[in-house]
Amino acid sequence: LVLFFLGLAMPAAADVPTDAGLAEVRDLGQLNGQALACSHTQAAARIKAIMIQHAPKTRRYGEVFEAATSKAFLAQVKKDPAVCQDEPTIASQAEALAARLQAAIPAAEPQ
Repeated sequence: LVLFFLGLAMPAAADVPTDAGLAEVRDLGQLNGQALACSHTQAAARIKAIMIQHAPKTRRYGEVFEAATSKAFLAQVKKDPAVCQDEPTIASQAEALAARLQAAIPAAEPQ
């Protein structure tokens, strides 16, 4: 009976996604929230494109991105608007995160 339940648990464990790139996705979400709160629409669009192109298409990664975006947006809105980074700085940070995400999750890896 124990072996039966262990046999059922093993395939389920294989379906659990790894954490590869999850930190980068969280960082992209935080940057996205800042960009949205500061009305940097081009930077936010680029961040979304990075997510679509390079992040795994799973619920887990999407939820992490959305939660980080929301948290960062709310935190940025509470600050003085003068605290916003300029759009080129956010765009540069997004490109650095894109490179980190690509390194963490190679494109050849099946999604």
